Amino acid sequence: MGVSGPIRVVVAKPGLDGHDRGAKVIARALRDAGMEVIYTGLHQTPEQIVDTAIQEDADAIGLSILSGAHNTLFARVIELLRERDAADITVFGGGIIPEDDIAPLKARGVAEIFTPGAPTGDVVAWVREHVGRTAETA
Repeated sequence: MGVSGPIRVVVAKPGLDGHDRGAKVIARALRDAGMEVIYTGLHQTPEQIVDTAIQEDADAIGLSILSGAHNTLFARVIELLRERDAADITVFGGGIIPEDDIAPLKARGVAEIFTPGAPTGDVVAWVREHVGRTAETA
């Protein structure tokens, strides 16, 4: 991933969930913080999301999942990134995700989970601190 320029984040709504207000709020907050945001729209497959992230040279993928399919969808995105030699793209997400599912998701490779009500400033600060800039200090 490129070290110069703004952090590039793909914000995606995988699966059949049709509610994207939260994803749009996060996308706008990241954009307003100076990041480049690519919003994929509703009903994206994990394959489409990973293709977009690779094509856009994204530093991160932010998934918004409210449908209850978070275990399957996060796992598939991470699996596809590994298959495509793009595991350096950070995956984070949010939505309706039960507390008991967060640790197993992180164990599978999801970097962070934000639950409903998380302040947008917290998401922006986390992305700035954890995404795509490690090479600058190396």
